[in-house]
Amino acid sequence: MTDQPESRPLNPSSGRVLVLLDGSRLSLLALEAAAEIAAVRGAEVLGVFVEEVDVLRSAGYGFAREVGASSGATRPLDSAMMEMRLRGLADQARRSLEQAVGGRGLRQALKLCRGSVIHEVLGLATPDDLVVMGRAGWSAMPGSRLGSTARGLIRKAPGDVLLWTDLKPRQRNRVVVLLNDDQLENHRTLSAAMELARRHRQPLTVLVRSERAGNPDAVRAIEQQLAAHDASARIRVIPRASALQIARLLREESAGQLVLSRQCSVFDEHDMDRLVVELNLPITVTS
Repeated sequence: MTDQPESRPLNPSSGRVLVLLDGSRLSLLALEAAAEIAAVRGAEVLGVFVEEVDVLRSAGYGFAREVGASSGATRPLDSAMMEMRLRGLADQARRSLEQAVGGRGLRQALKLCRGSVIHEVLGLATPDDLVVMGRAGWSAMPGSRLGSTARGLIRKAPGDVLLWTDLKPRQRNRVVVLLNDDQLENHRTLSAAMELARRHRQPLTVLVRSERAGNPDAVRAIEQQLAAHDASARIRVIPRASALQIARLLREESAGQLVLSRQCSVFDEHDMDRLVVELNLPITVTS
């Protein structure tokens, strides 16, 4: 497959918005979010459509079957039919990208690849790029688990990753940033949260996971960072709780968006899946 001709040359060093397109409902919602972010940043948008080589290989086996997502009915997985379907999805991705981005006067391109989604995206993304994607693909529903592609990219992407969901942030909700008390020098995560709060005109909450009750040193360090950016936030020091307890705290805060670093201990404790199942909100994972 070939790339879509670009209207203007892309400049990878300036920090693009990469959005993964697979024809699913969540990927189209993620595209709208990516276009809004790119418009605010004045960034270029690169749509990425990947033909999964494993799926194509599977279609070559006579015993391969696909199962209808809603009906549960099985039918043969035919390679020619799969190729035709992928071409149709690629055309849909191109039209959707032009519709979402073209009217905003932003530079755009569609990259068509064949291989593994994670491998292809990692080959395209730079540390300055933001990767935007639905948190799962075709079967995504509120409460569904984190998709394998999303799970791989939030751990391996060189820059920030935004996992989009089917709920848009509301002004009355809060942007919540989750930090460990040993991450207070990671200004990128707090800066990303402050940017989101300003863009959506939402209040900001900083949750600091600490074994030290109250932890005045952590509170003071965060207050200094906020003051340096003329920002304010509610700061809460919390114990190193489980995913279910964190989800409860986020609901108490009326969280509309969550921001955390991939160095956050939530990842070490394999709680990210549980957190995603409990919450239906956009999650930004910073490097």
